[in-house]
Amino acid sequence: MINLDFTFAVAGYSVIFLSIIFILWLTGKKLKDKDLLLDDKFLWYCWVCTYTYISTKEEPISRCPRCGSYNKKTLT
Repeated sequence: MINLDFTFAVAGYSVIFLSIIFILWLTGKKLKDKDLLLDDKFLWYCWVCTYTYISTKEEPISRCPRCGSYNKKTLT
């Protein structure tokens, strides 16, 4: 039978546990770091308060969430 000191066992289990958490963190971070492709038709710029925002509706006029003014999509 293998004799195992209590502090060595706690340290060993702690290292294994922290290693598993670190590996899960790395794999989760890779999934989050995927490039976000944003089409220009969803990106809006408010000419009143100079706020840039995203609207997923494909409408020619959008309302600014900050100041409430209406903005028309301009082709640049």
